[in-house]
Amino acid sequence: MPTNWQRALAVVAHPDDLEYGCAAAVAGWTDDGREITYLLATRGEAGIDTLDPERCAPLREQEQRASAAVVGVSRVEFLDHRDGVIEYGIALRRDIAAAVRRHRPELVITLNHRDTWGGVAWNTPDHRAVGRATLDAVADAGNRWIFPELTQQGLAPWNGVRWVAVAGSSTPTHAVDATAGLERSVQSLLAHRTYIEVLTDEDPEAYCRTFLTGNAQASAERFGGRPAVAFELFAR
Repeated sequence: MPTNWQRALAVVAHPDDLEYGCAAAVAGWTDDGREITYLLATRGEAGIDTLDPERCAPLREQEQRASAAVVGVSRVEFLDHRDGVIEYGIALRRDIAAAVRRHRPELVITLNHRDTWGGVAWNTPDHRAVGRATLDAVADAGNRWIFPELTQQGLAPWNGVRWVAVAGSSTPTHAVDATAGLERSVQSLLAHRTYIEVLTDEDPEAYCRTFLTGNAQASAERFGGRPAVAFELFAR
């Protein structure tokens, strides 16, 4: 992965998306003094069947902020699109473009935007919508004639994004050594304890550790033999 950048914006649909996807890489980046901002389209309010959305949303927001702090991220923002029914379209592109203009990142990170996970499992509509809108919004953010209302709001165009990195891609092109950040990524995912406990009957810590170390070792086979977080990198 490129290392000649200072600011990154990570854009995903739900609390826990980054923890399943790339928190070990984020931990290493913040250790190096890089600035990472998390932008979530929803508060994950539809993610727990036994909790109504009004009770679930603040709980999952709290867990997301705690999770981000574990890997050195203090800026976590929410767009308040509705969990489960995010629509790809102008409104979502505008919201993400506004965040790109506001934070002025050189690297933007998102999650798998394709229809499936490796051709095996169907991806969710939220992931597809947010991933595709993020790729498009990066270009929108640099064009003064797209969403001119953002300029009127004081958000000047930003054409400084050099790469978009897609986590969870079945066709990764680059990777980040996960060795230093892997343990913190486990603790970061474990911070979503309310969600994890209804997701699995396993011990939550064992579940998180097995999932993340397994993924890191699987990526190691392609990327130098070390535990890795893999990305599909689009250069601009």
